[in-house]
Amino acid sequence: MQLSVIILNYNVCYFLEQCVLSVQSALETIDGEIIVIDNNSPDDSCAMMQKRFPNVKLIQNNENVGFPKGNNIGVAQAQGEYICILNPDTVVAEDTFTKVLAFVQKRSDLGILGCKLIDGAGKFLPESKRGVPIPCVAFTKITGLYKLFSKSGTFGKYYALHLNENQTGKVDILVGAFMVMKRSLYLEVGGFDEDCFMYSDDIDLSYRILQKGKSNYYFHDTTVIHYKGESTIKDEIYMKRFQEAMHFFYKKHFNVSLFFSVFMGLGIVFFSFVKMIQGKPSRNLGIKMTPKSYLLYSSNEKLVEKLTLVLQKKVSFHDLKTEKMVISSSLRTVTGTEIILDNEFISFKECISILESSRNRGFTFKIIPKNANFLIGSNNSNERGEIMKIE
Repeated sequence: MQLSVIILNYNVCYFLEQCVLSVQSALETIDGEIIVIDNNSPDDSCAMMQKRFPNVKLIQNNENVGFPKGNNIGVAQAQGEYICILNPDTVVAEDTFTKVLAFVQKRSDLGILGCKLIDGAGKFLPESKRGVPIPCVAFTKITGLYKLFSKSGTFGKYYALHLNENQTGKVDILVGAFMVMKRSLYLEVGGFDEDCFMYSDDIDLSYRILQKGKSNYYFHDTTVIHYKGESTIKDEIYMKRFQEAMHFFYKKHFNVSLFFSVFMGLGIVFFSFVKMIQGKPSRNLGIKMTPKSYLLYSSNEKLVEKLTLVLQKKVSFHDLKTEKMVISSSLRTVTGTEIILDNEFISFKECISILESSRNRGFTFKIIPKNANFLIGSNNSNERGEIMKIE
């Protein structure tokens, strides 16, 4: 078997459903398998998987065992030569794994491969590629100096700015939302360290792979949506766990002095506090802004009526039977337009391309997954996503 896709889920039923749909499409021409591990979700994730995807291997944990252990459980049952660690709040393109496997099979020094990640508004996520967060590198992130001196080799290390988002190349650290590597290498290094509950596990694994003499790669030639933060509310508990995670990484890999420990302790507190603030709802006091207009791209005219009732606002219809899949430049002047993409007639790859090419144009996006009764998306990578049922 070529590839095992490992998806660890916690309490994101609708995002998981869309993710598995996209992975199934991406594995159609590949000898692969999907393994979903559920960390005792209180929602209907397991019931949904059993009903919608009865042929997908589902492992149900009776407690939330954390990110590292949950993934290790899945990899232990995988059969593929390669594994892909994949977040449930992601969407892959139909050719993602074909492209990725073609690339990794040519690399004798392969450690981990990551890819270009975008959020639900189509914006590039800079954590797609990173450097090892040693003190001076972490300092440039905390202070924002990497933004002021983005072309500097020193100040640009945190987000591996020696590569732009459209360049493939070697990087040090990759994010756990999408990681492809040989299963044998994952097992050789012991997988994710289960002493870390979450947050620095991907940094730790990436770093241990480097210590093995392998090379980690950022691969720009496929794009994956990562809605981010669906399983995590960035509150005080988040800040505490983030601090513990960074302490774990530094204590494990670096011999540190008392001065270093104090300096890094203060830095971690500040950085995690900033992360917590970023995760709070925006200044609209938690009230979601309602789009001024909706535009549906589909070939299903009956869907317009359903959406009009659900959204309680007129929905314009772009009929794909008679019109090309083009987002008109004239829409730039209509701020607050939400574009709804019907996956029944628009592939996941096309959906991803539309988000990416239309970013920063004032649109929001939602996808109606194939054979699903909901629309789903996220307008901001620092906030929870939105799901709306279509009955």
